[in-house]
Amino acid sequence: MKADLHIHSTFSDGSMSIEDIIFYAKRMGLDTIAITDHDTMAGVKPACELGAKVGLNVIPGVEISTIDKKRGRSVHMLCYLPKHPKILKNFLDVNLQNRTKQKLGMIEKIMERYPVTMEHIERYSHKSESIYELHIMQALADLGYTNVVIGPLMDELISEKGTCYVESTYSDVMETLDVVRQAGGIAVMAHPGQFDSLELLEQLAKKNLLQGAEYNHSRNSEQVRAQIKDIAEKYGLILTGGTDFHGQYTKKVYPLGSFLCDEKAVKALYALSQESNR
Repeated sequence: MKADLHIHSTFSDGSMSIEDIIFYAKRMGLDTIAITDHDTMAGVKPACELGAKVGLNVIPGVEISTIDKKRGRSVHMLCYLPKHPKILKNFLDVNLQNRTKQKLGMIEKIMERYPVTMEHIERYSHKSESIYELHIMQALADLGYTNVVIGPLMDELISEKGTCYVESTYSDVMETLDVVRQAGGIAVMAHPGQFDSLELLEQLAKKNLLQGAEYNHSRNSEQVRAQIKDIAEKYGLILTGGTDFHGQYTKKVYPLGSFLCDEKAVKALYALSQESNR
């Protein structure tokens, strides 16, 4: 089994539609994928329907933006196979509203410096459930201020130290995990290496507040992977993997299927989901 369990579409900050993702995932020989857009499951139903038509297994998922308030760091939490997605949606919609408010604040600052318009940005954001940095930068690229969407100008303007940055507001990781539990989902910490979340990962695993960790990911160094594996073995976590695919919207090039999840982990996710039905 070839499974890629971390994929973003145009419903959030990916450059490829659900239709294209399904087509190319099948063409590239993948057996299972998970659509994990940021704070929305809007693409899951069409992905599952198209996947069924072409013989591609699609695992419902979402990547939730959260904050580790104790350490003052971002944390991304993957939720797979939620049984009550409506519960999750109500929570996710707040994140989407907060993200949109944040990006509108950034756009207001950028429009004081550049002749870009909101209508231009919306050419790229209208398919998404919110506005993302890449939508803003794509419009600036059209105007010739950069030829790289994810690059130096984005860092200069809207990175956390950027001149036009506006702080985001997201829910605490503990609240997020509680909502995932209420929704009957499986909580997996995304790329623990990206936000230096290993201490938090062990803390949550020890309290049995999550069920897995994303192991095979580009932002996990070999040292971090070894630490993730040790924690997983100690607390019985499922080790997943995925490309974190965004199409062209990425600093480094990673095609679909660049990072995979092994068959044992995929089966463990389904087994855990079925077990919680009892």
